[in-house]
Amino acid sequence: TIICRTVSVGSEIYFNRNNFIRTLQISWHPYSDTHLGILSSDSVFRIFDLSVDIGQPEQEYYLQPVEPGNSSNAAAICPVDFSFGGDHLWDKFSVFILFSDGSSYIICPVVPFGSVYKWESVLEMYNDAQTFGLKSSNSKAVNNSNMAISWLEATFPELVRQAGDGAQSYAVKAQPFVLLDASVALQGPLRKVCHNVTEDSEIQKGICEGRAVSCLYNLVGKDSVLVTAWSGGQLKLDALADEIQPVWKMGIAPRLCVDSSDQILGAAMICESAPSDRSVLKLDQPPHLTAWLGHPPPLLRLAIVDLALPDKCNSLIAMMTDPLVPERIFCVHAGGIDSIVLHFLPFTNQTSSKEESMRTPSVLSVLSTCPGDSSSPSPLHGFLALSDSFGSSWIVGLTSSNDCIVLQMDTWNVLLTDAVEKVTEAGTVDELKETDTQTIISKELLSGPKAVLLPPSAPSLRSVTADSIEGRSMLHQYFKLFHENYVEYAHKVYFELQHHAPQLKKIIDNQHSRLREMEQKLLEVERKKEKIEDRIDRAVKVHSSLEERLQNLRSLPGSHKKPLSKAERDFKLELDNFTGLELDALHSSIEALHGRLRRHMHSPQQADSPNRQTVRKGNKRIQEDEISQLKSSLEKLSLINSENSRKVKLVESALRSREISD
Repeated sequence: TIICRTVSVGSEIYFNRNNFIRTLQISWHPYSDTHLGILSSDSVFRIFDLSVDIGQPEQEYYLQPVEPGNSSNAAAICPVDFSFGGDHLWDKFSVFILFSDGSSYIICPVVPFGSVYKWESVLEMYNDAQTFGLKSSNSKAVNNSNMAISWLEATFPELVRQAGDGAQSYAVKAQPFVLLDASVALQGPLRKVCHNVTEDSEIQKGICEGRAVSCLYNLVGKDSVLVTAWSGGQLKLDALADEIQPVWKMGIAPRLCVDSSDQILGAAMICESAPSDRSVLKLDQPPHLTAWLGHPPPLLRLAIVDLALPDKCNSLIAMMTDPLVPERIFCVHAGGIDSIVLHFLPFTNQTSSKEESMRTPSVLSVLSTCPGDSSSPSPLHGFLALSDSFGSSWIVGLTSSNDCIVLQMDTWNVLLTDAVEKVTEAGTVDELKETDTQTIISKELLSGPKAVLLPPSAPSLRSVTADSIEGRSMLHQYFKLFHENYVEYAHKVYFELQHHAPQLKKIIDNQHSRLREMEQKLLEVERKKEKIEDRIDRAVKVHSSLEERLQNLRSLPGSHKKPLSKAERDFKLELDNFTGLELDALHSSIEALHGRLRRHMHSPQQADSPNRQTVRKGNKRIQEDEISQLKSSLEKLSLINSENSRKVKLVESALRSREISD
């Protein structure tokens, strides 16, 4: 028995019988595990924090693309889908809103409270606003960049805190913050950039059929791609030709919900469309002239893909990107699943020959659920693209009959079409250059035998008989023409084949030799692979042994030894001076006394005269007294020396024990 616990998100809003609000799109926020974004039919985009409150939204954005009463088209004020942005500058703080007339809008910044972002990306936006916004000559750009910098510093306090102490983080958490005197503006509608100054409505007239049903944001390298799907089966692929920047509208104060400590718990604001003074842009317009002016980014048309869906298969179209190949987009509809691969991107694929690289996207059918007979199609009820740790891409789908479909998709050869074609073209050119000098079959043989042309004066075959002279001459003439045209052509063919047989053999041998070379290269690659694996294993073992040695060295007592303080260094210097000077002086005095003692002891004996005997005896007594005094002084000096040595050893042992303990 499997027990599943279900909860109702926003039950008072979406499940109330008194109102008729439908949920149009639901999506998890890419930078939070607990925040859920919901777009409903009342033109409100809400963000719920399921870890705090599942009934009341954390943030509400009331979408108002046009002023009330000024729109003649009801589809212009009806949203149908939304998509969160990717990890590129301000795209990560953006939400793309699609309306049923095909117009796209952006609200930025939209940040769930407590969501986590990369420190490097946030710092890049902060530096960009300070570099290009504050140094602009336009006062409007300076004001917008100042608001963005204030918002970043309040939402991510680490920008100011870590700039002061020089620390570095890897991820930062968004703090609850909303500007009190401004609301987020609804940027749009996004216009198309083109070379000639023409109206966007005239360019797109008659291209897409039906109404817009879904949108998808996809980040491929440096390009932010926006895909719009129409109910007629067309996909409009556009790239953002400029960077997204935050825009606030002053004078529209948001409604805040705070707790007792003035901490923001929720916010609601009206997002009105900001007026744009540029509907069509030129492609060669410098970007620094429009930076931080509050203009919505223009769209650069990449391609329009027609899925060619049958009438019975026209329905809603859902889109999802491949987790491993961002250039590939999966489209699921009532007819099955299609794969669209982008081969050209304006900023990622920057080549010298632009016309050659602007290839149209390739469309392949992955799964078909629309049979060829008159029976109704069976659409998929669920669709998901996954990737595993082995680098494989998978598609999981749920059919209407509760069957699960799992498909493995190729990833390594999706974008190799151009390279393979160029290699094959280069190979064929080289082969043609080699075979130009020696043609295998002549052009005359390839053109075939000449046509048989009868003379205009020849009579008709029906007017003559076979036994007559005219009939025989006519038959002889036909045999002659047949021999000249067909039999000689057959002899030429036979001669050419016989003559070029060695050349063909040479070509075949060359192909076999190339095949053997490739086999040898493959074997060499396999051998090198084994060696590389062995080297990797040895490197891993050496790395582990080095880690063990490092841990052992860290456990030694002297590894955590701290340097001596200034007072300790001065005291040690005094001791060194004492040991170097005082002890040396004592040793030198002791050596001098020993020398004097040796000289007195080995002095020559005096003559044996009677009057000198008394002097010698007196001198002997004096010398004995001096010697006794010298011996006593030596004993005192030795005692002082030993005492000083003992004190020095005690001081050195105390210093050594203190250094080890530190």
